[in-house]
Amino acid sequence: MAPSDLRRPFKRPPISDQEKRRTQSLLRQAQNRQDAQRHARFLVTTVLTLPSQSYVPESQPEPEPEPEPELELELDLELTEPASASGSNSLENLDVLGASKLKAAEARKWFAKQLMLPEWMIDVPSNLGQDWFVFARPSGKRCFVVSCNGTTISRLRNGSILSRFPSALPSGARRKDSGSSQSYSILDCIFHELDQTYYVIDMVCWRGYSLSDCTAEFRFFWLNSKLAESGACEPPSYYHKYRFSLVPVYGCDSNGLQAAYSAPVPFVKDGLLFYNKHAHYQAGITPLALVWKDENCSQYVMDTDSKGQVPNQQQVVLELQEDGQLTTSDDPPVVFGCLDGSFIQQSGLHSGCFIRFSIGEGGLILMDGKLEKADLHYLGKANRARGSADSFSKVMFQYSIRHSPLKMDVLLESVSSPVDQESKACDVEMDG
Repeated sequence: MAPSDLRRPFKRPPISDQEKRRTQSLLRQAQNRQDAQRHARFLVTTVLTLPSQSYVPESQPEPEPEPEPELELELDLELTEPASASGSNSLENLDVLGASKLKAAEARKWFAKQLMLPEWMIDVPSNLGQDWFVFARPSGKRCFVVSCNGTTISRLRNGSILSRFPSALPSGARRKDSGSSQSYSILDCIFHELDQTYYVIDMVCWRGYSLSDCTAEFRFFWLNSKLAESGACEPPSYYHKYRFSLVPVYGCDSNGLQAAYSAPVPFVKDGLLFYNKHAHYQAGITPLALVWKDENCSQYVMDTDSKGQVPNQQQVVLELQEDGQLTTSDDPPVVFGCLDGSFIQQSGLHSGCFIRFSIGEGGLILMDGKLEKADLHYLGKANRARGSADSFSKVMFQYSIRHSPLKMDVLLESVSSPVDQESKACDVEMDG
């Protein structure tokens, strides 16, 4: 008789607080939704309980509905007057139409903060098989694609323009049937250079209708139904320079995970992306979207140096703060250490610069998923083109790859049904 523990699925012990942060992110979403609903009910109740008035005082004329702002200069974002730094025109409160009035540098800064960035999968989510989607991530340049006022513009993660072109997206080309000039669409894409195709991994806005507060389940449904209708998936033509293509999305059961991992695709794979079905589209790094890699689904599992070689010791890039602290790009940031003021001055460093370190023999010491100590060795300033420091999850993923990698068989085990697990246990007993 085989031992009873063979019937229990293997569970990799957590090495971080990623699961806790996932739960907190979902709770924040629910709270934000409840707050919005309460505010809407309050507005309706207030309007219904206001006393009726037979006239409007001359000192308070009835306001006329404001016309929707028009997008200017084909979103080239080179206007002479910058937006105000406060009020409704602040960078934090702008939408795409408002961002069109920014100067080039300010526009890059705004767009650089709009993408939803996945954390690296450090621990397996407890409900991976039920509440998550999975799909192969195309290798290429992550970008926003915005179509509006007869043109289409793609912007890289750092906010700079990748390309300006006509497309079959709504209002994406100067055609009579391109739609309203005040309508715009935003797609989250990866540009795959080998076949010159924009692979769409998410939809943020469609014909002026925002999907950011919709669940990933609804966004993927909307994306699949609307993108093909627009003609954007058709081959390139005069009014449609680049082809757009959907990425097959699977439910993260054993069959879906295996398909995303092994099924042939028309692009070069660069790992797998996991999206929580209930996740809204939120700017910045989120634990409700995860990326995972191994040698079979990505050319670049470990970070390489400027020569394309894997260094002997893991390297990390951190941002220097005014008080000398070295932090990640997370919100809130994770502190890895602190530099002495005299060293900062001697090295010509300054607040906001990105610095490269190697992780020495002491490694990373964690306590309850929190970083307690890091053995950092100074290497120098990072590349000037770099837009941000490493995230904590990326550092931990790279660290685990070198010491205890999270492998595909563990992921498959975590999404196996109880029937599958029972069958596997019986097979082991019979073999024994």
